[in-house]
Amino acid sequence: MADVQRQILPVPDLPRPGPVTYDAKDPDTAFPPIEVLLPPEGAPNVLVIMLDDVGFGAPSTFGGPCETPVFDRLAAGGLRFTRFHTTALCSPSRQALLTGRNHHSVGMGGITEMATSAPGYSSVRPNTKAPVAEILRLNGYSTAQFGKCHEVPVWQTGPAGPFDAWPSGGGGFEHFYGFIGGETNQYSPSLFDGTTPVEPSKTPEEGYHLTEDLTDRAIAWVRQQKTLMTGKPFFCYFAPGATHAPHHVPKEWADRYRGRFDQGWDAIREQTLARQKELGVVPRDAELTVRHEEIPAWEEVEPELRPVLARQMEVYAGFLTHTDHHVGRLIDAIEDLGVLDDTLVYVITGDNGASGEGGLRGTFNEMLVFNALSEVETPQYLTERIDKFGTPEAYNHYAVGWAHAMDTPYQWTKQVASHWGGTRNGTIVHWPRGITAAGGGARHQFSHVIDVAPTILEAAGIPEPTMVNGVQQSLMEGTSMLYAFNDADAPERHDHQYFEMLGNRGIYHRGWSAVTKHRTPWVLGPGQNLSFDDDVWELYDGATDWTQAHDLAAQMPDKLRHLQRLWLIEAARYNVLPMDDRVLERMNSDLAGRPELVTGRSQVLYQGMGRLTENSLINVKNKSFSVTAKVTCADEPVTGVILCQGGRFGGWSLYTRQGRARFAYNLCGLDLTVVEADRPIPAGGHQVRMDFTYDGGGLGKGGTVTLSYDGAQVGEGRVERTLAFLFSADETADVGQDAGTPVAPDYDSPNGAFTGDIHWVQIDTEPEDPGHLIQPEERIRIAMARQ
Repeated sequence: MADVQRQILPVPDLPRPGPVTYDAKDPDTAFPPIEVLLPPEGAPNVLVIMLDDVGFGAPSTFGGPCETPVFDRLAAGGLRFTRFHTTALCSPSRQALLTGRNHHSVGMGGITEMATSAPGYSSVRPNTKAPVAEILRLNGYSTAQFGKCHEVPVWQTGPAGPFDAWPSGGGGFEHFYGFIGGETNQYSPSLFDGTTPVEPSKTPEEGYHLTEDLTDRAIAWVRQQKTLMTGKPFFCYFAPGATHAPHHVPKEWADRYRGRFDQGWDAIREQTLARQKELGVVPRDAELTVRHEEIPAWEEVEPELRPVLARQMEVYAGFLTHTDHHVGRLIDAIEDLGVLDDTLVYVITGDNGASGEGGLRGTFNEMLVFNALSEVETPQYLTERIDKFGTPEAYNHYAVGWAHAMDTPYQWTKQVASHWGGTRNGTIVHWPRGITAAGGGARHQFSHVIDVAPTILEAAGIPEPTMVNGVQQSLMEGTSMLYAFNDADAPERHDHQYFEMLGNRGIYHRGWSAVTKHRTPWVLGPGQNLSFDDDVWELYDGATDWTQAHDLAAQMPDKLRHLQRLWLIEAARYNVLPMDDRVLERMNSDLAGRPELVTGRSQVLYQGMGRLTENSLINVKNKSFSVTAKVTCADEPVTGVILCQGGRFGGWSLYTRQGRARFAYNLCGLDLTVVEADRPIPAGGHQVRMDFTYDGGGLGKGGTVTLSYDGAQVGEGRVERTLAFLFSADETADVGQDAGTPVAPDYDSPNGAFTGDIHWVQIDTEPEDPGHLIQPEERIRIAMARQ
């Protein structure tokens, strides 16, 4: 189909000119055979792998301490791009990858949970910027995504849709299997098949792990495509939740690294840089950047805490090696099909730099940090749980010092879009048929995540469309990387790029970079409320200073001013302005100007409704609320969940056990309070009610629980402390069962399935006490939980 025009998509169906016979038996009756639309001849299969929260200096492929033999093998037969960049945060990098446009151009100036009505921050992708998956699908590719999607506006994440921002809705993917939020429990994930919630095929006790499941699904899909449609190429986007927190991995993988991080993060940085020089992914004269004062030296850490910190890193390293292993299974499956040589493989080792969001000590349960309860995680508390890190009993994250070490040799971490530690991610390209230069080469040309989509289109021989689904398209803003595949010395084509995230910003221009760090990711408080005009800019010459180690701002003020002006021009061009470092306002949908999924102070749910995200339920935190359910019970004692929200690491559940109503409040796994009725629910139809009367006087306070049947009190008790900000980053609310991890450990039916009938459940809340003032530094915990 070489004569197919591909600028207008879908390809229009044109009528056949010429006469039509009256009788099909007429000898002059002739029609051309029906042809299946396919890409141009020679278009490769495409596999794009994007990992999560992996810094430049983590995988062994780029000199890191985490063994990644599969990535090493792909790099040995392909290319290492050593100056490939992301946006410093999850949702923005992913939307930029999928569209070939800068993240503000596609409305993703931050994570979806902090969207505003400003065009650059709305989280809404304009229909003038179709994703590459849609372009490929409309050109005859099979398309599928497996893993993480964090690009759906929060008010569209509910089961009622709309689904046009979902991967299998308007995202261009014919098949999607994965999760929608910023992170998920690797042992008990919140999964969707298309837009339908589904449960994992096994339990953690039976050996379930999300990365293995995603790989199984991807392998099955690729095999199906290549055996049933041998001439049709595929586009597979594989985006596992690894290695984002929680750092979950089977113990045997973490144990491979026993003792290998006991020397601490400062020594690991030095060792990593030495390996990087040997590999040629940084120059021989590259310098190790100075560790900033906000990050403690290893020798400053309390001696009793060091074994815990070392274990955190062992778990993380095992997690990355485990991920590499399963990526290898997918690569092997493609090779077994005989099509690996014809498959353009991208491995982008991270959507941003390594994450410092675990805080200075790391955490056993992220929800403690997000709910301002991290003071309980003393060295003794963490030490008592050292053997449980990485297991289903933990929801863990490593310490800032390890994040900084995983970004070796650069400064800073995830969220810091000013410096390479936040934005430089080692990237591998493997395509035997398309890369004819000697294998294992390094490519040092500057590149950016927006360059991937144009590269795919050029490799496939597909033009950028001028119109998609009736809407005129804007040009992609990335630059194809194909020019460098077979020419290591090719002059750099992407020589101008702005960066901005939460006020941290910078610009790269023809080897130079001007940058300013506006805020530190793990530091919350008034000190973060700086004026943009007070930010201190730095200037670096990439020709002589690969790692941004020597600030030349004082020596070259004119050069700095020139680059600052260029940044401002780019900011105006791509919807970065107005810059927005607000937190409290952006978490309030009314002030931010985005729709809310649920409004009002009352909500009715029905049996069978489940996997409802926290945005799908009215907020019951820091206020009085009630849950009333109309249920019908048989003669036997009824059992199971009426309504629950959250899971093992924080949440609440109204359920019955041996016929008696119970209310359980789980305080981040620290404490489980259960209030039980003094008698079973009688047979027949009844209203079961739980009233929580909040003490008031601040955030996260306690309250009184009252249970009643048909208006008659049957139980009372106290909850001394509640969660102020977040029940879970990925657990959901469910009617008639408890999907995911259980809020309470003593359900006496599988998954807490309710054995009676639930006609309806109603939640009612009282207004928040105006005295419960939530500070911006507290609100940021909620936002940062979702990326």
